[in-house]
Amino acid sequence: MRIGLFGGSFDPPHLGHLALARQARDQLGLDELRWVPAGDPWQKADRQLAPARHRLAMVRALTAGEPRMRVDDVETRRAGPSYTIDTVHALHAERPGATLVLVIGQDQYARLPTWHRWRELVDAVTLAVAARGGAQVQPPDELAPLAHRVEVLAMPPVAVSSTAARAAAAAGADLRALVGGAVARYIARHALYRGAPPPPHRRS
Repeated sequence: MRIGLFGGSFDPPHLGHLALARQARDQLGLDELRWVPAGDPWQKADRQLAPARHRLAMVRALTAGEPRMRVDDVETRRAGPSYTIDTVHALHAERPGATLVLVIGQDQYARLPTWHRWRELVDAVTLAVAARGGAQVQPPDELAPLAHRVEVLAMPPVAVSSTAARAAAAAGADLRALVGGAVARYIARHALYRGAPPPPHRRS
């Protein structure tokens, strides 16, 4: 059995996340793709996230009706920081013999040597790295000399981000083009991100 793991804060989940999940599921021939919202993402300790129950509910709303997709609350139930290696071990215990495929973006691949017990992680999974716009996927220097399994996901550019969705919600804008109708309705119903700061200004 091939199981994909797609983790993140999903604050909120958006249509770019869904496009990547669909591509991974179909291109990699996954029997199941698990979305794993982080409970306490240590790499985002500088920002207050929406409560885990809301992020789980939004992922469920976004993925409703999608074949072979499942939302796993394992990290939101675990106390302490959310480390991917702990989730991998938990899934190995649940599904012995399954091949685990960790779905990540190029930016996450570049930062992988900063992850908790990253050498143990790359031994335990196959990495599926999204290459947006036909960009070349290159391993970070620390990872390059190590044998590890990588599959490249061909992804078209997707001009959407959680940061943009939070800013749009704070401004009271229509979010459907960013997060889809079900998530947009959930955000409005629960008044999420009303106090979200605007995205940082970028010089052209």
